[in-house]
Amino acid sequence: MSLDDRKIGEILRIGSHKEHSRREKRVRSSFFDTVRRAIRHIPFMEDVVASYYCALDPETPSATRGILIAALAYFVLPTDFVPDILFGLGFTDDIAVLLAAFQAVQHNIRPEHYERARETLADL
Repeated sequence: MSLDDRKIGEILRIGSHKEHSRREKRVRSSFFDTVRRAIRHIPFMEDVVASYYCALDPETPSATRGILIAALAYFVLPTDFVPDILFGLGFTDDIAVLLAAFQAVQHNIRPEHYERARETLADL
């Protein structure tokens, strides 16, 4: 199973302020639990964690924050297109969404976001 570009575009849509706030709350409450479950399945986890710190950084442009929050909200959602509990397949859709978001905004992820990501991953 894979997601097509149109579906990924729908997932990464920034949405209303209310939707963004709801997604950000979900990301803040579930992100690190999901990272612990996915760490062996996502080869670019440092980028994912750096994206988290970028998304929460008030200096990050709002469009970038919106895209990253949308992708990270999908990542933490356990019952997405391919449920995360499916061994070997559960994170494939998350990888597609995260890669698309990362590629769209990677120029806004700064060295300090990566530094925090490395510190966080070392503690996990």
